[in-house]
Amino acid sequence: MELKTEIEIDAPPSEVWGALTHFEAYPTWNPVLTTITGPLEVGARLSVTVAQPGGHEMRWRPTITRLEPERELRWLGRLLFRGLFDGEQFFQLTRLDGERTRLVHGERFSGLLAARYASRMASTARGFAVMNGALKRRVEQPDARRAGKPAVR
Repeated sequence: MELKTEIEIDAPPSEVWGALTHFEAYPTWNPVLTTITGPLEVGARLSVTVAQPGGHEMRWRPTITRLEPERELRWLGRLLFRGLFDGEQFFQLTRLDGERTRLVHGERFSGLLAARYASRMASTARGFAVMNGALKRRVEQPDARRAGKPAVR
């Protein structure tokens, strides 16, 4: 089972990537993934706080599975053990004409409990769309571009 959302952002992939991977700034702009801590490297374990629709928070400890600067970031989270409920979240950036970027943000769900999650897909899609819109606003704002974002990793 897979969920995909897309948005076009009026900025080059380097700027989108810079905002997407500047985890320390997430609390200032991201209403869905409210905190992420951990090193940005393949195999690293992150600590991610997700603000669920309806007000409750969940914490995940996913592992980064793919890191291609300015192209793709993926991480895999599991509930308790492999095969029970696994979610591989991904962010794919594609350069478009005119210094624009297409962001595809999605998640692939698998495991014994994945079918039970199907009823929450619409809510998760709304959350992804909210995050995508917040990222778009952050990157397209001139002040955000001048803010002290780290160099592309």
